[in-house]
Amino acid sequence: MSLDPPALLRAMFDAAVAAAAPERVLAGHLPAAPKGRVLVLGAGKASAAMAAAVEAAWPEADLEGLVVTRYGHGAPCRRVEVVEAGHPHPDEAGAAAARRMLALAQTAGPDDLVLALISGGGSALLALPAKGLTLADKQAIGRALLASGAAIDKINTVRKHLSAIKGGRLALAAAPAQVLTLAISDIPGDDVSLIASGPTLADPTTSADALAVLARYGVDAPPTVLAHLRSSASETPKPGDPRLANARAELIATPMRALEAAAALARSHGVTPVILGDAIEGEAREVAAAMAARALAIADGREGPKPPCVLISGGETSVTVRGHGRGGRNAEFLLALAIALDGAPGVQAIACDTDGIDGSEDNAGAMISDRTLARAAALGLDPRARLDDNDAYGFFAALGDLVVTGPTRTNVNDFRGILVMPAN
Repeated sequence: MSLDPPALLRAMFDAAVAAAAPERVLAGHLPAAPKGRVLVLGAGKASAAMAAAVEAAWPEADLEGLVVTRYGHGAPCRRVEVVEAGHPHPDEAGAAAARRMLALAQTAGPDDLVLALISGGGSALLALPAKGLTLADKQAIGRALLASGAAIDKINTVRKHLSAIKGGRLALAAAPAQVLTLAISDIPGDDVSLIASGPTLADPTTSADALAVLARYGVDAPPTVLAHLRSSASETPKPGDPRLANARAELIATPMRALEAAAALARSHGVTPVILGDAIEGEAREVAAAMAARALAIADGREGPKPPCVLISGGETSVTVRGHGRGGRNAEFLLALAIALDGAPGVQAIACDTDGIDGSEDNAGAMISDRTLARAAALGLDPRARLDDNDAYGFFAALGDLVVTGPTRTNVNDFRGILVMPAN
């Protein structure tokens, strides 16, 4: 069988990204174009591309609005304003856009449709601090949580209760208008209320939950933050709140659909796909160790299926930062995976973020082969030392094995593929 393993792995990643492209998936979820005004509001790495797709689908609609996306993730729009702001660390541009968005929502009337375009990244991009808090407070808490190893649902629980716009508050501002949220999921489990911290949806979490997250992960919050979380002002609207009776949501792209697209491509090349799950969480290096054990068992014939096969997974691992290097969670996963595989013949892998940005770096992820460790040794690179320093980016940059796509303008979380080829 003629098969180019690196090319196949990269093509699978590209297929996963394409399955979540707004221009391909959004139009089918739009209702009939309304007679009244459409107010488009959105946040996230895909929001500009989503707005462009709405404009293409409704060329004659009375349509206006504002979306905020990450720097470099904009898309050309004629009727919807696109603002670019900081991610993963919020900045004043995002705060100003959120302030304007909240004001726009308050102009919606009962006959208007508020179309909320929500995707991953929106939490940092909609950085509007609650009354009594500052942007610096939110930046400090965000940085500490991102470095703590906390899962995204825990991080977003805190973000909701420190915000003037997230956790359903944007929908409250738009009431009694109809609010339709179209969301691209980057959340393990596809809980729509967690995507971008759910600005248009009721929030089942509480301020007490947010305090518990800070305590669990040892985040040293300023007194003003703790005082806010202990006050009733920090509480969010809950499921069943009558003020949100006109708000509903639809998922237009999910991690599982992306994984299924990649699996179909593998199958078409005679490779058996095994989807391990679309909601895998945990410390990146620990997840890598578990997946390496599975791949080695398949390679040794101790476990099925027979090679060639590919283990596919999604979700969002986390990294507890202890070193001083560069590297996102996908690069860290791959470096730990390479170490655990220890050059096992015929095993190659890719791990990339579908948004094209691994953490805050300029790569989507990286790739490894059964020659990775040998090549590193020839260059004098110590993989374990690099892992201890959280410097997976530097490791793969030296090898020339980074995957660089640029912004994809979508986000259905991470894509991992571990290809096991037959022994020669």
